[in-house]
Amino acid sequence: MIQEVSSHPSVSIAIPALNEAAHIERVIREFLRTRYQNLIEVFVADGGSADGTQSIVRELAKEDPRVQLVHNPQRYQSAGLNLILARASGDIFLRADAHSDYAEDYIERCVEILLETGSVNVGGAQRFVARTTFHAGVALASKSIIGHGRAKYRDPNYDGNVEAVYLGCFWRKALLEVSGYTPMRTCEDAELNLRLLDRFGSKPGEGIASGLYTSSRIKVWYYPRTSWWQLCKQYFNYGRGRCRTVMAHPRRTPLRGKLPFLFLSCVLLLSLADLAFFSGALHTRELVLAGLAVPFVEAFRVTLSRRRRFEVEQWRGAPADTPSVLTRALLCGLVLLSQPVAHFAGFGCELLRNGISRASE
Repeated sequence: MIQEVSSHPSVSIAIPALNEAAHIERVIREFLRTRYQNLIEVFVADGGSADGTQSIVRELAKEDPRVQLVHNPQRYQSAGLNLILARASGDIFLRADAHSDYAEDYIERCVEILLETGSVNVGGAQRFVARTTFHAGVALASKSIIGHGRAKYRDPNYDGNVEAVYLGCFWRKALLEVSGYTPMRTCEDAELNLRLLDRFGSKPGEGIASGLYTSSRIKVWYYPRTSWWQLCKQYFNYGRGRCRTVMAHPRRTPLRGKLPFLFLSCVLLLSLADLAFFSGALHTRELVLAGLAVPFVEAFRVTLSRRRRFEVEQWRGAPADTPSVLTRALLCGLVLLSQPVAHFAGFGCELLRNGISRASE
């Protein structure tokens, strides 16, 4: 679609990293072992790691000249990815993550789907897996409608056009046409995908998609944040990034990205109105308490429905360390409650900051 290419187009891999010493060597070596014959570069854009990540990448570069370390003084991912994009020479730009595991044929399948569909960006489902007890709660939460909002890029069995792709395998020229990633600290992938859809469209032609595509043949597994506080910070920043994306693309942004803020705003305003004008006659206190119970009811439903599949499909820790069903359910409930609240707070803070900034101009 972008250009005529061979059946084995060249591939550049882009990995933004910050303090990933525990994972970066494993991820790079997995990619270097690929059977795909035209992997030409593996870039790591390091944001100033203090844990030895840079030393590990330098040693790997001595073993294989395809590995290259890029210094990212701005630290955040979008900046690092743009630095790599400026240096990359492959036909295909494959964006990877140090917190994920990849199937042995990941590169082959990505290229295969990119060529088959004619899309500008393809990927596989974001499959959540767990090594720790807290991981388990987040991984199970990803299976709930509250935790993913029926996002197609989270469905491992879905094949077809989507509005967002996890990570992404792009034609490099398509990225250059839209000037790469917007400088954002979070949600840079979602914002980029919206611009790709605006530029290249999503209408199928002769059975070939022209926008974004996800395939069940592309397999990647994601390890979530390791603590409740880290998760809250992540979703607070997601909220801020989503707010900026909504303001930049008000018509394109999926409703699920706005839903946490819209729903919790309605609950908050209704509660304030009840206290101020109705003296509690609307019973919003009871409604709020009932609402707090919903994530835990849903968590128990999801945990029980997946009690057998969890150990096979999602648990990556030692069998002896598998958390109990009760522990998994309680943590899943905590995650399902915390994610929308943190997202709401981040969205609201960014909306307020933007309003103050405009008022001062």
